[in-house]
Amino acid sequence: MLLLCLGLIIFFAIHLVPTSPTFRDGLIDRFGANAYKLAFAVLSAVGLALIVLGYHKLQLNPGKNPVLWTPPEWTRRVTWALMLPAIILFVAAYVPSRIRTVVKHPMLAGLKLWALAHLISNGDLGSLALFGSFLAFGVYDRISVKRRAALGPLGARDGNLAGDVIVVGLGLLLYGYLLTGGHEAVIGVSTGFPAAP
Repeated sequence: MLLLCLGLIIFFAIHLVPTSPTFRDGLIDRFGANAYKLAFAVLSAVGLALIVLGYHKLQLNPGKNPVLWTPPEWTRRVTWALMLPAIILFVAAYVPSRIRTVVKHPMLAGLKLWALAHLISNGDLGSLALFGSFLAFGVYDRISVKRRAALGPLGARDGNLAGDVIVVGLGLLLYGYLLTGGHEAVIGVSTGFPAAP
């Protein structure tokens, strides 16, 4: 649990910096834009790596990861269903499309959906810490970007129907990969798909 919590602290600490433009701009003025971006990328990667490693270790050591509640089997199907739009929204954050234009901040929308989907079907303490903290951060950051009028990684670029097709197509491919073995290969935890009848 310590490794997971350390990863979450590092990851969220660095991601809270942009929510305070004055603080962020002060760092950029002091150290330069390139140094700021490099530090942001490195600390984000370190935090994410610790999160994945810590969560994976907890799943392998149930004695250190108490189960707070046992989700019914049908909750897995709810998670599978919610993850399809979540992944499409993740892709939409980086591809100009009408989906991105309508949603405005698809990365944050996808993040909240991803976290909620996983909270529904996981009742252990590690999952509550991981997905609960990401859901809380997603809500906080969505309020923050609205207040700051932040535009996201693509700026003000709008998309068209071709962009929508690319977003949905890539989202479906990624979803299929994760659902049928990719999730276990990358995260170390099986999705349980397909479920036993």
